[in-house]
Amino acid sequence: MKLMNLFKTKPANRNAIFTLEPYYHHGQWVFDDDVRGLKAEAFVCGMSEIIDDLLIEQGISPNAVRKGFRLTFSPTKFPDYTHSLTWDRADCGGNWYSCDQTKRKGWLCPALFLFFPAAPKRLFAKATDYRNFQLKH
Repeated sequence: MKLMNLFKTKPANRNAIFTLEPYYHHGQWVFDDDVRGLKAEAFVCGMSEIIDDLLIEQGISPNAVRKGFRLTFSPTKFPDYTHSLTWDRADCGGNWYSCDQTKRKGWLCPALFLFFPAAPKRLFAKATDYRNFQLKH
């Protein structure tokens, strides 16, 4: 029986940079994306731990932002990115990445293909605690 990748039924977004608002649910980070039809899409297999590391290294307590924070990411470098992931291999319809800063590995599920037509070789990211966000003039 051939497995069908349901996530490839919609064309990937052409944005250069993306923003999600992950929140903590049932012991892991998840996110909603109404445009892509995702609800409580989980960061699993090491990705929740990479997110914890990213937050801590930016001076943000994961417990303090369990209701949500801003995660900005892109396949290209952007100003003030703090962490990068390098593609390792495809597996089970998703892709394994290694965090360049912590060396921790995590798996991104096939929902990745709703953002990108192919798994990026690199991803760059930054977390922001938007509870304290102020516009700079």
